[in-house]
Amino acid sequence: MDLIGIHHLTAVSGKIRDNHLFYTGPLGMRLVKRSVNQDDVSAYHLFYADAKGTPGTDLTFFDWPVPAERRGTNSIARTSLRVAGADSLDWWKTHLREQGVKAGEVIERDGRLTIDFEDPEGQRLSLVDDKGAGEAHPWDRSPVPTAHQVRGLGPITLSVPDLAGTDAILQKAMNMRPVREYAHPDNPAHTVHVYEMGKGGAGSELHVAVQPGLAAARQGAGGVHHVAFRTPDADYDAWAERLRTLGIPNSGKVDRFWFRSLYFREPNGILFEIASEGPGFGVDESEATLGEKVVLPPFLEAQREEIVSKLKPID
Repeated sequence: MDLIGIHHLTAVSGKIRDNHLFYTGPLGMRLVKRSVNQDDVSAYHLFYADAKGTPGTDLTFFDWPVPAERRGTNSIARTSLRVAGADSLDWWKTHLREQGVKAGEVIERDGRLTIDFEDPEGQRLSLVDDKGAGEAHPWDRSPVPTAHQVRGLGPITLSVPDLAGTDAILQKAMNMRPVREYAHPDNPAHTVHVYEMGKGGAGSELHVAVQPGLAAARQGAGGVHHVAFRTPDADYDAWAERLRTLGIPNSGKVDRFWFRSLYFREPNGILFEIASEGPGFGVDESEATLGEKVVLPPFLEAQREEIVSKLKPID
């Protein structure tokens, strides 16, 4: 029973209208689900992805007007997005700078060409070359040319002060495989440990930076809330039973309507989710109109008028 790869990553935005403009504009991603946080219906939950909303391509945001994140350890420190080829990275370097985004040079990190940049709220992002591996579903209305569009999520980087507890969860509970190490780009004295899932590759890796001595992060706008890992639908119940059997405190089964979830924290307090692949975002919208209106899971439909009346427009 193995996880397939990254399912989605959820971050926090204190300026959701600007967030929407950035991710559908300069970044060229598609808003595939316009909904609300199911545990806080006063806040949007926006899902950006490829044209189909494929699991493994979702970068999502909670709309919380909170202070900016205080960076530090015990956190998810960087989110990678996959693009295809060195030509795409050269295009992105020019494009981001033309859009007023402070972007670094194209560098090689862990054997992949990479560009680091930040969104307007300080969300730490990277574009990584996945050499066009696997399927891609470009969006025909994206302002970014088809050849250069974001193909999905790449490696997600955690920061922890000590590896032992996290390593035990990743290997013994989640069946991830340690495959290599590299020096942290900001401090070569710190080591980043790479774990892979499923068939491996850029969309199936978790990078764990061991950074002792850093203060703990404080979650806020421009920071990450949690990372979710993909499981085939048929294995979801078995993962719930595995967490129970291993005595790992967790949320129990949570039905998010578009997928099913299990939430738990690794020993350094970072929130993990195991999410099923289905039924997917097409269960309540056609592919042609994904993300164009506010959609709610069935259990919130009775509150639609009240919920929608309190949401600020983002278009």
